[in-house]
Amino acid sequence: MPITRCESQPAPLTASEAVGWATQLLRAGDIDTPGRDARLLVAAALGISGERLISRPEMPVTAEAAKALDSYIARRLAREPVSRILGHRGFYGRDFEISPATLDPRPETETLVDAALELIALEQKDRSAPLRILDIGTGSGCLLITLLAELPQASGFGTDIDFEALEVARRNAQRHGVEARADWRVARSLTGIAGPFDLVVSNPPYIPTGDIKGLAPEVKEFDPRSALDGGDDGLAVYREIAKDLVEVVPHGWALFEVGAGQAPAVAKLLNECRIGTVQPQVRTFRDLIGVDRCVAWRARS
Repeated sequence: MPITRCESQPAPLTASEAVGWATQLLRAGDIDTPGRDARLLVAAALGISGERLISRPEMPVTAEAAKALDSYIARRLAREPVSRILGHRGFYGRDFEISPATLDPRPETETLVDAALELIALEQKDRSAPLRILDIGTGSGCLLITLLAELPQASGFGTDIDFEALEVARRNAQRHGVEARADWRVARSLTGIAGPFDLVVSNPPYIPTGDIKGLAPEVKEFDPRSALDGGDDGLAVYREIAKDLVEVVPHGWALFEVGAGQAPAVAKLLNECRIGTVQPQVRTFRDLIGVDRCVAWRARS
């Protein structure tokens, strides 16, 4: 199907017609979810919610909205993710700003939140008890901010190597009303970070360097390379963190997202982080499709 422009249609399209037009273009461009993406982009171009798009299919697409939609469709056909085009992503029931400086949060990362809340519930029945949380490589801040929103008496500290990412995290903290309980610092791994913390979470870069070229364009072309590249075997940053982990979280849990098939190697690495001869406790948690996605560690079993 030839690519035509919405703004050059013979007559203004309705919202429903625009969705159909956009869906056809995206399907012809081999986009995996053309209908879903079309609905999101049309709603964004019109400046309305998805619910309003459904309830007002006859709404006319103005010239301004048509121009915006043309731009959105062109970007999606160039394999830019919808979340990048719109500048935000849903995570654990909340909306987060993202930017070229931040990783685009994935649904599987919500496994870390579920695991953290489960472990906290086992340790203490009262979610209102004070906790000090560290998020290593915070990016958009989605992990730390979500935990602070779920744990009203917790305070948190987010680190990242990119100052621009931390600015996005600050804005997200303000959006979700937790800015007074969150601090941010430019840092790599645990360099210069003093504990103790009650909980550590991290979604470090874990893609082996040689595998990045085989990733989908939506990932390799638009996520920051520094948030993807985990070194030759994907475990470089885990090793960096492990060196100082006992000092930073001597009593609580540290939870890490891992790539598919990496859980045994990360568990083995963390099993070497111990206090004297005390055996650490290591647990794994699966995501919704059954992949071991989170490895949790505590210095004392």
